[in-house]
Amino acid sequence: MIVIIKYYTSFTETILKRQITFFDGAFGTYYFEKTRDYKPCELANLHSADIVTDIHKHYISAGAQAIKTNTYSVNSVVFGDESQRKAIIKTAMINAKNATLDTDVEIFCDIGYINSDRPETAYEYMYIANDFIRNGGECFLFETLPEFTPVKKALQFIKEKLPQSTVVVSFAVSQDGYSKKGIYYKNLLQQAADNPYVDIVGLNCQCSPSHMRNLIRNLDKLPKPLLAMPNSSYPSAFNGHMTFDDNSRYFGEKMAEIFTAGADIIGGCCGTTPAHIEMAVKNVEKLGGKKEEKQQVTTAVQPKNTQNTIPFICKNKKIIAVEIDPPMDTDTTFVISAGFKLKEAGVDIITVTDSPLARARADSIMVAAKLKREVGVEVLPHLSCRDKNQISLKAGLIGASFENINNILAVTGDPVMQDIFTGKAGVFAFNSFGLISFINDLNGQLFRQAPFAVGGALNVNVKNFEKELERAIKKVQCGAQYFLTQPIYNQQAVEHFILAAQTLPVPVLAGFMPPAGYKNAVFLNNEVSGITIDEKFIGSLKDKTREEVVEISTDYCFELAKKVAKYRGGYYLMTPMKRVDMTVRLTEKIRGYLDENKL
Repeated sequence: MIVIIKYYTSFTETILKRQITFFDGAFGTYYFEKTRDYKPCELANLHSADIVTDIHKHYISAGAQAIKTNTYSVNSVVFGDESQRKAIIKTAMINAKNATLDTDVEIFCDIGYINSDRPETAYEYMYIANDFIRNGGECFLFETLPEFTPVKKALQFIKEKLPQSTVVVSFAVSQDGYSKKGIYYKNLLQQAADNPYVDIVGLNCQCSPSHMRNLIRNLDKLPKPLLAMPNSSYPSAFNGHMTFDDNSRYFGEKMAEIFTAGADIIGGCCGTTPAHIEMAVKNVEKLGGKKEEKQQVTTAVQPKNTQNTIPFICKNKKIIAVEIDPPMDTDTTFVISAGFKLKEAGVDIITVTDSPLARARADSIMVAAKLKREVGVEVLPHLSCRDKNQISLKAGLIGASFENINNILAVTGDPVMQDIFTGKAGVFAFNSFGLISFINDLNGQLFRQAPFAVGGALNVNVKNFEKELERAIKKVQCGAQYFLTQPIYNQQAVEHFILAAQTLPVPVLAGFMPPAGYKNAVFLNNEVSGITIDEKFIGSLKDKTREEVVEISTDYCFELAKKVAKYRGGYYLMTPMKRVDMTVRLTEKIRGYLDENKL
């Protein structure tokens, strides 16, 4: 018996030999143009195979040397039925093979971004790739990705199964170069280029051709071929659907510029049709293979302030930070008055909350800027992800930088209670991990003259503190440089703080908030999740004068504060119910103790 062994040929080698390789354009755009069918175009593989095959053929006739299977959205988020997903992949491969009969056109198994943060998503990419392999797939395109990590398992799986396969990883970023996960395109491309299981890296979608050209021009030379598949233009909305103008001639001219800027493979994404690819082929072929000389891209920057303003980061000094809430109206009298009192008391930095408990207050960065200008005190605004998209977060950070604010506490933010009870989803572009990573990425680009010192929150009152520590370690990996804890009221919270201070490689500020009175202590003990206050202490506040409450409450917090004094970082004091006199008094006690014991 003769055994025939098929050796998979690498399309990458073919690309390296060519001056340029042409991909096809968008499937969904052209399918809708031909059919006016609003249902997912991937279903057409099952009920309209002839249309799918014809679309592939039209792109090939336009000059495409590689086509994508009609499978971009075939995942569990869009198609919940596993058997349907398998059927779509199988028929999509058949349709693509029928279209490429008697040609040298390569078929790429198209695997789009799975819009889910579930841990099992990494395995789903692998399962999808395996279904393609079972149906004869040899080349794979992971496209429109906002991050690299989730596809790593699938990349390794493919290369172990098919060592000679070609694997392309392509990212979607906006015109400023950031993905929706807040990662800069240069970092994304470098991560993929450094991975041994990736053959080709690229950019697709979100950007128009001119903006993608600009991004590519600013790229350093990469060690692997570069793919560029921009949208035809920026769309307009009509009846809930994206529509694009016919600009194929312009697109072709811009694709020639993308080629000369450094792209090795070009194609199209949303809004493109065979006419766009045909014009791209004609314009690029006119150039005769001429490209711009790629040089190392460097930008000379004179740092205006490389030393951050939080002392413990650069001096290992214990600091006292005090938190105040912005006003809920237009009157800033209390905020400014409190700022002067805290400054006089020797507070190192004032932190400004970002609408805690999802109750609207003045913007934390604007209030912090006012305090810095009018009081002359260092500030640390909190920045929550709630009800902010990436654009508004970045805009706020740019404004903070204008005001020479270089410290940010990144928090997810309390959810809006109405949304919880109605089942509505709030706007959260990131969680705290994503926001820390985003700011860290911006520090390496936009804010490299005066980078932000980014901190995170640490809850010492949770029962499963090991899990909370794991989250804190992840925040450090994302770029967190310090932590502020939730208020400490008992010995268990003290022990959790000590464990965190001993475990984490960055400073941790111990949080304390002296209850403003008996009713406030009862409220905290019964209505704030995780808070447990000693009943004897609560009882000691009953029927006491305002002055007596100040001493009893601050003494209680001070005794706990002494237990953590030897650990680096310092203290984070929260002002209860505008009672600045209480945080001033607690500051005096803690500062005196630190000075007396030379801590």
